[in-house]
Amino acid sequence: MVGDTGNGQGSGPRDGSGSGVTPAGKDTPATSASPPSSAPVQKGASPQSATPRRGARARAGKATRASRVASELRDLILRGDLPPGSKVHLDQLRERFGVSLSPMREAVSRLVADGIVVFEDQRGYRIAPVSRENLMEISQVRADVESLALRYAIAAADLDWESEILAALHRVNRTPRDNDDPDRFEAWEQAHSDFHQALISGCALPTLLRFCATLHLQTDRYRRLLLPGTAPDLDVAQEHAAIAEAAVARDTDRAAALLHDHIQRTGTMLAARIDPDLTD
Repeated sequence: MVGDTGNGQGSGPRDGSGSGVTPAGKDTPATSASPPSSAPVQKGASPQSATPRRGARARAGKATRASRVASELRDLILRGDLPPGSKVHLDQLRERFGVSLSPMREAVSRLVADGIVVFEDQRGYRIAPVSRENLMEISQVRADVESLALRYAIAAADLDWESEILAALHRVNRTPRDNDDPDRFEAWEQAHSDFHQALISGCALPTLLRFCATLHLQTDRYRRLLLPGTAPDLDVAQEHAAIAEAAVARDTDRAAALLHDHIQRTGTMLAARIDPDLTD
């Protein structure tokens, strides 16, 4: 990232061919069911009473498949292997991931909730488009809510939280950063994400943390689309150190202000790198 600029993994053709998507502007079996349970019906129980157990196992298996597919599909989108604005073909994707249509739909629906897939009436699912306006909005809201979460974390601070922040800061500072090397880029982005997570980990408000995670994910997509091949931001290490120092010193106002500015500066820097062709 720059200043506060992304994450993801996976592989796939960037033009969307064979990937389950059609490039923007170009509208164009499944796993077997679980075998019947062989568990004997207990004395006094009817055959029907065993059915809910089989149904529960089937639902658990579906949830596991949907979670796996959602994670892998998310990685492809974050890396840009499924381009912004591309049409999502559920049948092609379910064949690619080796699942039935039901868990495939569930996986895609989860990514709609994450804001990286959109559903349009009469058109179906598409990879969410990108734009300068969208990035700046995400950056503004993320700066507001993440700095708020940091305030709550500082209010509940303890030694474990301090130690986690300092360890995460050390890790991100010692991880080699090279935006031209995919492996090093990925390693640094993960360390960077972990640092931001450590800052707000002491916040005891799950709803606020979920909102922060969603906005971080959306920012992450822009980082991964825009940062590879660019020169690393030289100010980010100093900014991270200043935020961490203020946080562990319980200087709430300074820590929150520094984090807010850090996120907004990153958004502005990323927005300046958006190629108009990416938003078409």
